[in-house]
Amino acid sequence: MSSTDDIDDSAAPLIEHLAELRTCLIRSVIAFLIGIILAFVVAEPILQFLLNPIVETLKDLGDPSPTLQYTSPQEYLFTLFRISMVFGFALAFPVIGHQLWRFVAPGLYRNEKNAFKPFLVAAPVMFILGGCFAHFVVTPLAMSFFLGFADLPSIFASILAGSAAAPDLPPDVGLPGGPAETDGATIIFFGKVNESLDISLKFIMAFGLCFQLPVLLTLMGKAGLVSSEGLGNVRKYAVVGILVLAALVTPPDVITQLILFVVVYGLYEISIQLVKRVEKKRDAKLRAEGYFDDEDLGDDEAAQ
Repeated sequence: MSSTDDIDDSAAPLIEHLAELRTCLIRSVIAFLIGIILAFVVAEPILQFLLNPIVETLKDLGDPSPTLQYTSPQEYLFTLFRISMVFGFALAFPVIGHQLWRFVAPGLYRNEKNAFKPFLVAAPVMFILGGCFAHFVVTPLAMSFFLGFADLPSIFASILAGSAAAPDLPPDVGLPGGPAETDGATIIFFGKVNESLDISLKFIMAFGLCFQLPVLLTLMGKAGLVSSEGLGNVRKYAVVGILVLAALVTPPDVITQLILFVVVYGLYEISIQLVKRVEKKRDAKLRAEGYFDDEDLGDDEAAQ
């Protein structure tokens, strides 16, 4: 009889947790759907904003009225819906994060709640900073790099032919409205809306996630999973890992990869300093509570 009572007593909290989880999921889904609807209303301006780097690059290369196309009837609608999904989640993230916090917070101690809250604010802020850096700095450079190749074959051909007018070639060579006249095929850039948007979104996501590195490592340092000394010792492996990451998440051009490497490695060094600050605060707190004295701390520092 007692075993049956124990089973019933243990099942009740589980059912309550499942009910709470269901409530959080329903509210999160509703917030996500509302975010999608709101984002779809302004999807066209958002699309223009995301495509602005490639449009400005085309203007700089000599195309006075850049044109991007779509090649299937449903492509433009699906592009707007894709934007609505991404930015709808961004709009709903405060509600989703709050619901997640409501579900997790009851299982945390007060000091754990106080330690975790700053990271809930820092994570979206750092993602926004990374996305802005990608959109306003990295994407224009990448577009200039890719589209700049359209001019190179004609310029090199004129130089090799000994043309005296080679330095005065018009800037619209190889672009819509001003294709190069050659004996072979005429190569003209006709940009597709969904492919251009895909490049912009990939840059934003890649740099937004990379900017989470200080948040993640500082949180791990606060939990005692990593140390500043350990991060410093594996610095050379981190460099290799960052190089591999830069090669995977960026297009195959050296400029973009170099920018990502410099940024992420800088964030890695900042993370080491942040973890050091966390360790100093933790040591000071432990010393104040009498867990170790200055003599023990001095011995440890001497050993290091």
